[in-house]
Amino acid sequence: MLFFDTRRTQKLNRYAPLPLRLIVGYGFMAHGWAKLMKGPDAFVAIVHAMGVPAPFFMAWLTILIELFGGCAVLLVILIVPLSLPMAAVLLVATFTVHLPFGFTSIKLMAITPSGPQFGPPGYETDLLYLACLAALIMGGPGPWAADNEIAKWLRKAPEPLLRRGSLVNGQETADGDTVTARFEDGRASR
Repeated sequence: MLFFDTRRTQKLNRYAPLPLRLIVGYGFMAHGWAKLMKGPDAFVAIVHAMGVPAPFFMAWLTILIELFGGCAVLLVILIVPLSLPMAAVLLVATFTVHLPFGFTSIKLMAITPSGPQFGPPGYETDLLYLACLAALIMGGPGPWAADNEIAKWLRKAPEPLLRRGSLVNGQETADGDTVTARFEDGRASR
């Protein structure tokens, strides 16, 4: 009884961010990669047509945010600070491109012999990406996050060497070129 076993549910809860990381990371990278493959100049022209100032810079900034931000979400490296520019890209897309077409992202217009025909996408997908980023920030990245491994490594790193004139326990520790420090466990260092 998977749904009623609270111990099993609690164990699975820590993996909940993984699908969010996969879809958001891959989605951002796919959009950035598509812009590169179509030719960055084509995206620069689109950005220019929308009236965005400094279109060359903004187009490349968007491409880089999508590529590196998507990769960072997949690996969970600096997800909190990188979520801000990623959210900005989504909000700009929402208000400049998708808002006039309403909420729904998939608008089936017709079924033809060559397949389905769709209308322009609304802002639904932008909101879903924003919600996923918010969930990753508020709920944490889950297992297999590079940030977790970096934090573990930093906690294990040796204490930095004290420099001349630094304070330990409120006393200056420098005597000539030799610095003596007392660590929390009582060890002395020279």
